[in-house]
Amino acid sequence: MDGRAWRARRGIGIGGGAPRARRGERRAAAAAVDRGELVGGKRQLVDAARADLDAPAQMRAGSAVEAPAKWDSRYSHAIPHTNEYYLKCMVGGILSCGLTHAGVTPLDVTKCNMQVFPGKYKGLLSGLRTIMAEEGTGALFKGITPTLIGYSLQGLFKFGLYEFFKDYYSTLAGEENAKKYRGVIWLAGSASAEFFADIALCPMEMVKVKIQTSPPGTFPTATGAAIAKMSEMKAETRFPFGSLVPLWSRQIPYTMAKFFFFEKIVSAFYTHVFTEPKETYSKNTQLGVTFASGYLAGIVCAIVSHPADTLVSLLGKAENKGKSVGTIASEFGTMNLFTKGIGVRIIMIGTLTGLQWWIYDTYKSTFGLGTTGGK
Repeated sequence: MDGRAWRARRGIGIGGGAPRARRGERRAAAAAVDRGELVGGKRQLVDAARADLDAPAQMRAGSAVEAPAKWDSRYSHAIPHTNEYYLKCMVGGILSCGLTHAGVTPLDVTKCNMQVFPGKYKGLLSGLRTIMAEEGTGALFKGITPTLIGYSLQGLFKFGLYEFFKDYYSTLAGEENAKKYRGVIWLAGSASAEFFADIALCPMEMVKVKIQTSPPGTFPTATGAAIAKMSEMKAETRFPFGSLVPLWSRQIPYTMAKFFFFEKIVSAFYTHVFTEPKETYSKNTQLGVTFASGYLAGIVCAIVSHPADTLVSLLGKAENKGKSVGTIASEFGTMNLFTKGIGVRIIMIGTLTGLQWWIYDTYKSTFGLGTTGGK
């Protein structure tokens, strides 16, 4: 047998016997290490060889772990803002807006009539007495069904989409800018949410106002019949979206003020009054902060949105059919737009906004979502 054949039988190979033999030795040594049979320098040499062999894989794994992930606002909270979170917030918004607006229907009926017929309904108490004397106590609840339907739909989008857009704009801005410009993000998120919320609200808002401001016997008060009549007269009533632009002009500034000042006031409470971490206070304390912040924010909302609210009411007045918004505003007078019914509206909207936030945060707390806002 020549040397070539002998080396082939031994598995050494031609021109590479020594490296192949050393690889075999390393494998044997590694197995011995696993069995605990090598110690001292030999073991260290084998460990070093293993490290060299494993280095490329470790580098690949390390690069995947160490690559910076994009910051996402949805997962920066103690409770992640998943789709399930947003859906629960939408349900909270339905309860928050639908129940509160339906609950203050008597105030709303009086306020709308003060705006449309200022000569006849001069104040809250006198207006309530006049309505009850002429139409009965039941007249104070005219339009309660379209109010409940319309504002439930509005609340669904107002609160649910606010939570979504707040996270969306925060993520776009990045972690540092989201903290630095959080006031701008609150304003942008609330305006975006209200844009869609008003589209959902508009048809029922038009029906509600028409029912509440029409003289007795001139327009149906049952919701179904009122919708049918509005549709039949849509050339005059501009149903279902004829009031959308005035509604946007009323509700978007209102909602921006509502969310911005609420968040600001809550932050002030937890910065200057309740200075410990929010989570250390009882649920009742947190909900008390929520109501107080909502009520104060509601006062600002009422003042900001009152002129547009008056215009929405005036659009439902029979004498104004076919007139442009500008013409109606000019005829009614700038001072009247800002002042007629403002006292009632401050009481109504302050209470309404405080209760809305309280219901919303109570719902969130019950389902483990925590209360809104903080330092």
